[in-house]
Amino acid sequence: MSDNQIPQPLKNAGLAAVLSALWCGLGQIYNGQIAKGIAFMVIQFINALLCFIIIGFITYPIMWIWGMLDAYRQAELLNQKNSSQTDF
Repeated sequence: MSDNQIPQPLKNAGLAAVLSALWCGLGQIYNGQIAKGIAFMVIQFINALLCFIIIGFITYPIMWIWGMLDAYRQAELLNQKNSSQTDF
């Protein structure tokens, strides 16, 4: 790690998953992936609207579960990346 890089705090993968369970995309924002989190929120809003034509009942839970899994995995990857940067 070079001198000008500030070590990032570790992310709690469980918290990231819970935040995404509460509001799709919130876990991604917690992980620092702002654009991805906003995109997940917009997609989930569209899925909610699609419930009026039945397809949303399929796409909404798929996106919700994908958001939770993605937030958890990304937090784990960020933690691995940050811990490998601090190991010399």
